[in-house]
Amino acid sequence: MTTYTVEFAGRDETIEVSEKETILKACFREGIAQEYSCRVGMCLACSAKIVEGEVAQPAARGFTEEEAEEYALTCMARPQSDLVLDRGQYPPSIEEDAPEPSGPVTADDD
Repeated sequence: MTTYTVEFAGRDETIEVSEKETILKACFREGIAQEYSCRVGMCLACSAKIVEGEVAQPAARGFTEEEAEEYALTCMARPQSDLVLDRGQYPPSIEEDAPEPSGPVTADDD
């Protein structure tokens, strides 16, 4: 079984991840607080920009084909090489789908 190094850009975090393990699962194992929600490749909460390297993520249904080349869903992605990921970076489509505010934003605790 092949193991790859996954480095998180701008952070002092590097983990070893098996080609058979998701990046999110390895983050859990290593105590890294990676954001996630659905864990089935749909919500995009666990997105990370691929700075270097390649991943396999055939079940990443939340991405367009183009986005799947540039972003990883850590809940689905398995490394295919050593990686550098920029966590918390979301694809453009997530911004396009966001609703526009309809009025002033206020806190609920007023």
